[in-house]
Amino acid sequence: MASVKHICFTAGRFSSNHLRLRPKYCPNVSAAGGLTTAASSSTPTNDHRKLLPDEGPDLQDFISGELSEKSKWDEYRGNLKRQKGERLRLPPWLKTSIPIGKNFNKLKNTLRDLNLHTVCEEARCPNIGECWGGGEHGTATATIMLMGDTCTRGCRFCSVKTARRPPPLDPDEPYNTAKAIAAWGLDYVVLTSVDRDDIADGGAEHIARTVSNLKERNSHILVECLTPDFRGDLAAVEKIAQSGLDVYAHNVETVRELQRQVRDPRANFDQSMSVLRHAKVVKPGVLTKTSLMLGLGETDQQIHNTMTELREANVDCLTLGQYMQPTKRHLKVEEYVTPERFAHWEKVGMEMGFIYTASGPLVRSSYKAGEFFLKNLLEMRSAAAK
Repeated sequence: MASVKHICFTAGRFSSNHLRLRPKYCPNVSAAGGLTTAASSSTPTNDHRKLLPDEGPDLQDFISGELSEKSKWDEYRGNLKRQKGERLRLPPWLKTSIPIGKNFNKLKNTLRDLNLHTVCEEARCPNIGECWGGGEHGTATATIMLMGDTCTRGCRFCSVKTARRPPPLDPDEPYNTAKAIAAWGLDYVVLTSVDRDDIADGGAEHIARTVSNLKERNSHILVECLTPDFRGDLAAVEKIAQSGLDVYAHNVETVRELQRQVRDPRANFDQSMSVLRHAKVVKPGVLTKTSLMLGLGETDQQIHNTMTELREANVDCLTLGQYMQPTKRHLKVEEYVTPERFAHWEKVGMEMGFIYTASGPLVRSSYKAGEFFLKNLLEMRSAAAK
């Protein structure tokens, strides 16, 4: 699927009366920061976890009540690289508190008024306060997923359910989604989707209509589309690039060498690169963006080579985050990358010339997307004026 790499809003079927988003786990973009969705919003107990042996890290792994101070992270002596037959314990830098505030509560109340339900709340995502919070010095950002909750692909990092022929698209979804988003008063919205290889254009027209409807309602809201690869169909890429969006995102997910191990066989590095390149050809002024998961067994040289290829393709924005295993049926975490190494890759990205590089253990592909976009856009304009 088009990866979101953090907790996202997963759009369910729309009716003419109301919009309902079904809570579900979106791994790593598709990841939800490694969090799994409970049957209710209550905190899972140890007994509950025993009943779900296939689940990956749950809420208690992230919010333990024993949060380590950042100054003590370098004292952590647990294993960071997986040995054969071992399952790594969650390191302290992946444990976090749940932030709340005025803007968070405002958006939450708006969601209730619109009868919207989000996995952000159900799983108590550690990034929810930062993404929803906005405020005087931030940008309120939300991510929704279009075209239902069933993907036609089966990537080994993603726990979104799959089927050869998911239910047909709801023709009213673009209009209803735009109507709901416009009512939220957000600064920035990310539209993502499952892969729909069963549809002729992969759903490109459906996504493009959602963008155009949203821009008609609110021309000031910034829109990012995190798209599938459309099986390499560049005409589909063109539809979305010309829809009025501000950022065209598509995730390569991992380094070139690990593509076959991590992604569905219908996806590959070169196909993803062609999507990112063509978006720039169609609309040179659009910002392009992609994301990498670390901790899958990649080497530093492979990360560097991948970043170099992305810059050579004029990709503007890059996020790097920690891969989390959503269930025991999915790829194991090979390594927990330290905050220091993530800081290193952020520095490398800046030196390579990415407009921004967001790199950190809990960073997901749309993590604080609006804030990064606006900050760097203003910096670009300031530099051009000098």
